[in-house]
Amino acid sequence: MSSEQKEVQMPIAGMTCAACATRIEKGLNKLEGVNEATVNLALEKATVKFDPSVTNVSDFEKKVKDLGYDVVSEKAEFDLIGMTCAACATRIEKGLNKLEGVNKATVNLALETATVEYNPSQVSIQDMINRVEKIGYEAKVKQDEMNESSDYREKEIEKQKGKFIFSFILSVPLLWAMVSHFEFTSFIWLPDMFMNPWVQLALATPVQFIIGKQFYVGAYKALKNKSANMDVLVALGTSAAYFYSLYLSILSIGSNHHMPELYFETSAVLITLIILGKLFEARAKGRSSEAIKKLMGLQAKTATVLRDGSEIEISLDEVVVGDVIYVKPGEKIPVDGEIIEGRSALDESMLTGESVPVDKTAGDHVIGATINKNGFLKVKATKVGRDTALAQIIKVVEEAQGSKAPIQRLADHISGIFVPIVVGIAVIVFFIWYVWVSPGEFAVALEKLIAVLVIACPCALGLATPTSIMAGSGRAAEYGVLFKGGEHLELTHQITTVVLDKTGTVTNGKPVLTDIIIEGDVEEEVFAQLVGSAEKQSEHPLAEAIVQGIKERDISLLDIEEFEAIPGFGIKAKVENKEILIGTRRLMAKFQINIGTAEDQMEQLEKNGKTAMLVAIDGLYAGIVAVADTVKETSKEAIKRLKDLGLEVIMITGDNERTAQAIANEVGIDAAIAEVLPEGKAEQVKKLQQQGKRVAMVGDGINDAPALAVADIGMAIGTGTDVAMEAADITLMRGDLNSIADAIVMSKKTIRNIKQNLFWAFGYNTLGIPVAALGLLAPWLAGAAMAFSSVSVVLNALRLQRVKLNETNRA
Repeated sequence: MSSEQKEVQMPIAGMTCAACATRIEKGLNKLEGVNEATVNLALEKATVKFDPSVTNVSDFEKKVKDLGYDVVSEKAEFDLIGMTCAACATRIEKGLNKLEGVNKATVNLALETATVEYNPSQVSIQDMINRVEKIGYEAKVKQDEMNESSDYREKEIEKQKGKFIFSFILSVPLLWAMVSHFEFTSFIWLPDMFMNPWVQLALATPVQFIIGKQFYVGAYKALKNKSANMDVLVALGTSAAYFYSLYLSILSIGSNHHMPELYFETSAVLITLIILGKLFEARAKGRSSEAIKKLMGLQAKTATVLRDGSEIEISLDEVVVGDVIYVKPGEKIPVDGEIIEGRSALDESMLTGESVPVDKTAGDHVIGATINKNGFLKVKATKVGRDTALAQIIKVVEEAQGSKAPIQRLADHISGIFVPIVVGIAVIVFFIWYVWVSPGEFAVALEKLIAVLVIACPCALGLATPTSIMAGSGRAAEYGVLFKGGEHLELTHQITTVVLDKTGTVTNGKPVLTDIIIEGDVEEEVFAQLVGSAEKQSEHPLAEAIVQGIKERDISLLDIEEFEAIPGFGIKAKVENKEILIGTRRLMAKFQINIGTAEDQMEQLEKNGKTAMLVAIDGLYAGIVAVADTVKETSKEAIKRLKDLGLEVIMITGDNERTAQAIANEVGIDAAIAEVLPEGKAEQVKKLQQQGKRVAMVGDGINDAPALAVADIGMAIGTGTDVAMEAADITLMRGDLNSIADAIVMSKKTIRNIKQNLFWAFGYNTLGIPVAALGLLAPWLAGAAMAFSSVSVVLNALRLQRVKLNETNRA
């Protein structure tokens, strides 16, 4: 078997409850070559990880359709240029159909158009345009197509709305007839015709078989596949009421007895209420993916590019790597790229959370969706489409929303066996009422059976977890916290210890020159000039800080005659015939330089968190230069927040003990582990875990990768590089430690929300079934309660979208 693994997402239509999602998941997992399949009811999406040498997407689509559901494809239309005959059309059609992710492509020679049904998670519009161009023709997206929404969920909502209105109009007279039976409503006037069984039959039949067709179809498909879902319960309950009423109506023909007590209103009102519940649910689910829509809304829609010597405006999909893009002041940068001409300030707050615009000039990299504030820029596209930073962020959020938290598996398991148990309970309730409670009263027993069937629909159970995960991970993304999956969102709230890498995490990661201390009669300017000149050949970050600091003092640097880097010690150089040594105590000892009183000065500088380097000129000790990595402004406040959450905070660094302790004291960290090599960080994390601690490791995601992988939760802090996203469970897009507390708070709130939802869903069914069985709930009230339970779970989850975290950390 191939070790290569692919992942595909498929939008699925036709699911009504958790039992549907579980059935599709089981069916896909049984396919050979499928490593893992998860189905998200709230997102209406399946995610499949598979071995492409064994199986493919068409197998998955076939399986989903066999199970009675549909895989939703997006549709795109293109205008084709350059076709001359039927052979051209056939070539383009074949070429498009061979693309992975294209389900069906048809080319119309007369209209010179191509219509393509495709899966957007596998293939993009640009991929199709590229394929057509490769064959030798030109393709352009139809303009009306670009403005038309391809959101099938919106169309589904409109369809359900139409069904509800039709059903409501027909059900109101039946409800009117039912209400008029009660003693306390005897004053309500009711036209006699509404009491006629045949009028009631005429009103109820379209609701039962036109509007209710979806339940019959769903029930048939479920039973055909030897399982049961919500559709089975609804179809059974409403059919029992409808056909029993029809039977009584036929018996009443020619009878002079009083009008029989019919249940047409039970079936019609039930269907109407369930459709209304589904309509509310669909709208609420649409709101739960608001975060993705907001992120996508950040993208520019078009780009002005230089093609064949002239400026043209094209769709963002049509931009290719290497294009030169013109960006005017006030416009968004369309894609990731490199400035080749111009100077400006860019608002990067959408990515970094930093509200102050960043100055950029030729040679600097820019990120798509950031805003060009004041200068004209020419940008060469380096990453387009799914490779841009924003697209990567959207992908991480989508995957998190589509993944399953461990807590969900229990709910899925229960809902999978729930429906058959409920049908059994309903049948037992029917016989208890028919045989013992109200002997021979078929209508009374039937009413109790219908109430039990309807109240027990496990819709709320299936929506309890995924809607909270969607809303929680989406809200976190607005604060620059990207959870890689639902399991990480769940585990984060259990963290007890936070381990922080020092450089670039607690500190800015960019050292600056802080002190020049001179020994002897060398002038400060001469001393600085010699030191700066010697260090300019070194690539070490500390050397860069020294050189930069000396240049900022307007001191010119000299050419050097010799240079030698001595790893672990420092450097040796020759400047204007003077031998310069810059480095550690060990370097001075190696060259037998007497440093005199420098030891006390070195210790004092190190206590203040600075890295001090000794300088010798022509074999004599001449002074000290010190650099320090400055602490981020927000670090102290963020560490206080972590402590207030009851967390233990530990800093880990390769620096010496004194420097590490100085930084730790400055920001309020109690424990610092110093002089740890990058490969030793993972060992330190393991030691903490062996003490029974749940550890979150926070680093830059590149040199901390082993420690990030070993920790219970790995958090990469930075601007979301590919490596960081790969190594960590959570990516903190803002360079601010407040994001750690944000991630933990969001996890705690999401888990609390999931538990509330599960409690409501379980409690509702646990209480609802006995209440219905005891005859305290009319079937139509059971239908209303069932619809309300699903909607209430989704609305509770949506409260997470209003969670306020650290407001200063939000763009």
